[in-house]
Amino acid sequence: MDVNGQILEAMNIAGKPLSAGQLAEQTGIDRKEVDKAMKKLKTEGKIVSPKVCYWEPTK
Repeated sequence: MDVNGQILEAMNIAGKPLSAGQLAEQTGIDRKEVDKAMKKLKTEGKIVSPKVCYWEPTK
């Protein structure tokens, strides 16, 4: 599974909005890679921010 997929899976498992730092910690992926993947996921409309600095998958 690619980094984007791992991030989306971690978000779905958590069931609540997560920060990039929390995602890096949960997945074991380097924070810079998480930030890069999240930027792509935001552009594609796959994640949304319900509150500042926290993200969840688009419903």
